[in-house]
Amino acid sequence: MRVELLYFDGCPNWTVADERLAQAIQKSERTDITVTRRTVESAEEAEADGFTGSPTVRIDGHDPFAIGNEQVGLACRVYATPDGLDGSPTVDQFIEALS
Repeated sequence: MRVELLYFDGCPNWTVADERLAQAIQKSERTDITVTRRTVESAEEAEADGFTGSPTVRIDGHDPFAIGNEQVGLACRVYATPDGLDGSPTVDQFIEALS
């Protein structure tokens, strides 16, 4: 399984997502996951890549957290979690997406 964590340096939420993703991988006990972290550095790059905010997580090329109204661009992204809006999916949401 290939997981990409896309982010831009102006948004601090990607580090939270990175930590939660690592916890989810550890808890899932999967050994077939490769994580790639990639910085999106310009609006042009965001547009070309379909970057829908920081952090964006893609699993095998698919964004499992997309709800359809995300906008492309260099902005911090928010996620619906059981506790309300957050800058990252929860560990449990990552575990579900990885299963």
